[in-house]
Amino acid sequence: MLVYTPEAEAVRAVLRDVLGWQFVEEPEGSGWLIFKLPPAELGVHPSGGSTKHELCLMCDDIEATIAELAEQGVECRGTPVDESFGITTTMLLPGGVEVLLYQPKHTRAIDLP
Repeated sequence: MLVYTPEAEAVRAVLRDVLGWQFVEEPEGSGWLIFKLPPAELGVHPSGGSTKHELCLMCDDIEATIAELAEQGVECRGTPVDESFGITTTMLLPGGVEVLLYQPKHTRAIDLP
């Protein structure tokens, strides 16, 4: 996965310092951080003819996660919305990067043995 933004250093700082994701720096000392992602799931949804993809991050407690993010200066847009698959909000990262944050209602594939 690649994220393109005019504020790459600021987004890297959020992923490193706020979310606490581990990373390697390649080449060392360059500032180019490559992050280890948390366990992931992939859902494939039908569309009305268009093709797109979306980055979504799951959490166990959306209200607590929003509060933790706010303490670290990361904004979420509006109040959480109850949707069929989970409770959602949009996390706003530097440079206008929007990430769907949700507390799933569905069985989580990452919990499979």
